[in-house]
Amino acid sequence: MHFPNYTLNINGRLIDLSKPKVMGFINVTPDSFYVESRKQTEKEILQRSDEIISEGGDIIDVGAFSTRPGATKVSFKEETLRLKMALEVIRKAHPNAMISVDTFRPEIALMAIKDYDVGIINDVSAGNPNGVFGYNETLGGTHEDIDNSLKCPEMFSVVAQTGVAYILMSNEPDILGMIKTFAKKVHQLRSLGAKDIILDPGFGFGKNLQQNYEVLSGLGKLRELELPILVGASRKSMIYNLLETSTDEALNGTTVVNTIAMLLSGASFLRVHDVKKCVEAVKIVTKTLEYV
Repeated sequence: MHFPNYTLNINGRLIDLSKPKVMGFINVTPDSFYVESRKQTEKEILQRSDEIISEGGDIIDVGAFSTRPGATKVSFKEETLRLKMALEVIRKAHPNAMISVDTFRPEIALMAIKDYDVGIINDVSAGNPNGVFGYNETLGGTHEDIDNSLKCPEMFSVVAQTGVAYILMSNEPDILGMIKTFAKKVHQLRSLGAKDIILDPGFGFGKNLQQNYEVLSGLGKLRELELPILVGASRKSMIYNLLETSTDEALNGTTVVNTIAMLLSGASFLRVHDVKKCVEAVKIVTKTLEYV
């Protein structure tokens, strides 16, 4: 068994995904579900970005809007200010780093791409922020810059016309529904010219405990879509609720889930809090699979 031999174009670099990439994230928020992941000052953000790189992380993912249940909704202005501050710090310290921005707002995505050379947009809304968050914002700022004449989600137009890689997440509770929805949205993205698409099954989004594990067990079926898969289950409730522990005690469970995901689906990306531990897991799994 081997990992799928996919490649992605990120910032003009052809990235080989025959070995999974580790994405360490920085939450520029006061209320993300894992306290240790909250980084709000320039010093904290610099230390965390240094840590991700030094521990072998391949990508820095930056988010300024917590999507945990019950989190405070963040205004457009506040999300923009948080992200600009963080991206300034990271780009100065690591000018060549691959950066992903976690946002569902197309105008913020466009700002990050144009001003900070962000190469990946991580969109938990799959182009539909109103459907996921109950938002009814008047989205402005990108309309003059982005041709949205095909009436696809505006975020799809942004990523297609800027050429960045796009993480398409699902909040479907089962694999069959997920595949159908992914296929439809991938078709929309392709019709606009998007080329580098990553599928995220969305652990913890729209799924109860049982459904999360049913999706995990069926991850291999997503390979039918022939696109890279991202798994983001790090320290989530699907782990600590099953183990009857806490977020602080969910590292071992996270490693197990990531290992299962690599073996069942050949996951190309693992989005984690604990970069070094994940890098070690990838190294062991990759080495073992050389002999399978």
